[in-house]
Formats: sequence, structure tokens, C-alpha cells
Amino acid sequence: MFFSRLRKDIAAALVNDPAARNKLEILLTYSGVHALAWHRWANRLYRMHFKLLARITSQWAKFTTGIEIHPAAKIAAGVFIDHGAGVVIGETAEVEEGVVIYQGVTLGGTGKERGKRHPTIKRGVTISCGAKVLGGFTVGEGAKIGAGAVVLSEVPPHATVVGIPARVVRLCGKRVEG
Repeated sequence: MFFSRLRKDIAAALVNDPAARNKLEILLTYSGVHALAWHRWANRLYRMHFKLLARITSQWAKFTTGIEIHPAAKIAAGVFIDHGAGVVIGETAEVEEGVVIYQGVTLGGTGKERGKRHPTIKRGVTISCGAKVLGGFTVGEGAKIGAGAVVLSEVPPHATVVGIPARVVRLCGKRVEG
């Protein structure tokens, strides 16, 4: 199971990074791949109720990769974190396969509410540099979030959002006026 997920993460890097030359280079040098591998171990410990050990593992991964992922976050295989420094993924976040996350992205909450307080990122979403996706809503399949955007509400599938606060500027490839 671990190795099949690792293979999918490496394959995602090959597909999404034009600078990626081969699988060995990705395995040895890509901090996003390392962070996801550490996260999978921390998540397993968390689900086994070794929560302190899981948090220690996630903090070690943050120290070594610059990417902070809460051990309870649900992340599918085949996610690509590119130049991952400063990426933060919160406790109740869910990230589906085929998602691309660039540096400085936060998948966070907006306060001290309980329950589902971090976003669900559907398949094939691209989240650009420095974007903040804050709250317990869904970003629809194939959506694109522009660099520096602050997303505070649901994003429809195949939409492009930009700005602070983020607004839809394209939907299914067509410009949205407004």
C-alpha cells in the first residue's frame, strides 16, 4: 500500500513538473514527495490512536521538508506538492487525486470552530503559489485557484478564481463577467 501510493506520487511529479527528469531523482530530491510519505506514516499512527507519536512525526517532516501536514488530514495518492516550502494542510482537510499544490499554499480554517473546518479539494484542482483556502467547504473538480487568492467560499467545478476575496473569473473555460 505504501509503495503503490509512493509510485503514484512520483508519477504525479513526472506528469506535472517539466523539470522532473526521472523517478530516482524525484524520490531522492522532491520535498513534496518526502512530505507526503512522512504524512502517510503519521496518518497511520494517528488512526492507530498513537496521536502524540503522529504529531511528532508530522513535526519532524515539517522540519525536514518545510511542509506542514496535520496527521489527520486525508490526502489521496497522486497529489503533487511542487516547491512545497510553506505549505500548510489542516486537520480536517481532504485532498483528492491529481491535485497540484504550489509553495506557500494554506488549506486552513477561519477560527476555532469545531468539526469540518478545513477545505475539501476535489480531483484535478490546481492551487497556485501563496493561495489561502480557508474554511470547511469544497473546491470543485478541475478548479484553478490563482496565485495569492484568498478563497473563503465554495468554488464550482472547472472554475478559475482569483483575488482577495477570490471571485470566479472563468467557468468551464468561458470568461465570467462581473
